[in-house]
Amino acid sequence: MKRIKIITLLLMISILIADKAYAYADEVKEHVSDQIEEFKTKTKCRAVSVAVVDGDKTEVYGDAEGLYQIGSMTKAFTGLAVQKLIAEGTLSKDDTVSKLLPGFTAVYGHEACDITIDQLLKQTSGYTNSEKLFPSASDDMTLMDWADSISGKELNYRPGERYSYSNVNYNLLGAVIEKASGLSYREYMETNILIPLGLTNTYVQMPGDGASIIRGSRPGYRHAFRYEIKVAEGQIPAGYFYSNINDMARWIGIWLGSTDIPKEFKDLISAVKSELIKPGDYYSGWESFESGTTGHSGGTPNYSSRIVFSEEKKIGVCVLTNMNVAASTDSLCNGIYAVCSGADTVPIAGDVWTVFDLIFSAVTILWVLLIISILFVKRRGTLLVAGILSVTVLISICIVMPLVFKAELKDIAFVWAPYSFTGGLIILTAAVFTIAIKLWKLRKNEN
Repeated sequence: MKRIKIITLLLMISILIADKAYAYADEVKEHVSDQIEEFKTKTKCRAVSVAVVDGDKTEVYGDAEGLYQIGSMTKAFTGLAVQKLIAEGTLSKDDTVSKLLPGFTAVYGHEACDITIDQLLKQTSGYTNSEKLFPSASDDMTLMDWADSISGKELNYRPGERYSYSNVNYNLLGAVIEKASGLSYREYMETNILIPLGLTNTYVQMPGDGASIIRGSRPGYRHAFRYEIKVAEGQIPAGYFYSNINDMARWIGIWLGSTDIPKEFKDLISAVKSELIKPGDYYSGWESFESGTTGHSGGTPNYSSRIVFSEEKKIGVCVLTNMNVAASTDSLCNGIYAVCSGADTVPIAGDVWTVFDLIFSAVTILWVLLIISILFVKRRGTLLVAGILSVTVLISICIVMPLVFKAELKDIAFVWAPYSFTGGLIILTAAVFTIAIKLWKLRKNEN
């Protein structure tokens, strides 16, 4: 009888624990769903897919099969390929780019200098992410064509001197992979990384017809508009893979050590992790954060993404979205990770492009009203004030924006910024011309 009572008590305790665990899991799911909806409301982004890996359990939210561009999360794949070539003895960390790419030259202080593979992996080569100084590949460029185009350009810093995040580093690593392996970047990545790791829904280039692609979008006037860009071959290693959230969940499991993969890759992953010791460390497409997590963000003109994981807690989160709202995407991913790890949630942050969309939507409305008003104004002084204001705002935007974003104004307006930014510039220009014509007519009438 005593044994039966003990067994009954243990069963009741087990049921209570299980009920509590299920209740907690349901609460987490509800919280994650709420965060996703808040994100969509704030950003107007329509497509969001999320993977949460907790030990041997995976929860997926949104479209599990749809393919997104994963942006700079691509760098970790390129970095892993380089680690494989190093482990095989084909490359060395101390190899220089000029040795591996004949004819390539890096310059600092107007003198030729060497950049090592290790410096590219750590983002300490001296290159920056300035499109003005180091332009990305154009549509017709191969990786080797692009590498030739930046050969001889002056570095911002002496190689190894300081960290400076740059897509140049990982596109150069892509060119190195081609030269060292004798295969195209795509061939090497597919046969030596993606297929062996079972990542069958991750693509080096635009997937073919029939693939379930979540089309990219661009904000404007607080709406999401479908937006497609052509991806140049010379830009892919740093940021233009396609993948779905199911493969990203597997990718998290691979780095957490919970997914079965060949031992060779376990050793490569351990080698990468050994370089990520303290917050701020960057290596092979990964960064260490203050929270004790490892991860990376990604952003292209029409997509944004983020991945974070903790090997200690065996928890990882990935977020894929079809709009370039990187800061908001980062906060969504961080907030979901916080909830899943038992910490306080992180509010959805406002993204710079969302803020710009609000500002330039307002600019468009105000200056349209100004133009309409000008049509009825006959006082020269009022017209001059409106003209000076319009010219000042227009010139300020044209000067400040390229300085802040280190890019040409045309790239900001026609590639990256919300449609409302371009609309605002057009309306401001129209206002200036309208005022000028009105002043000219007044002067003509006076004479």
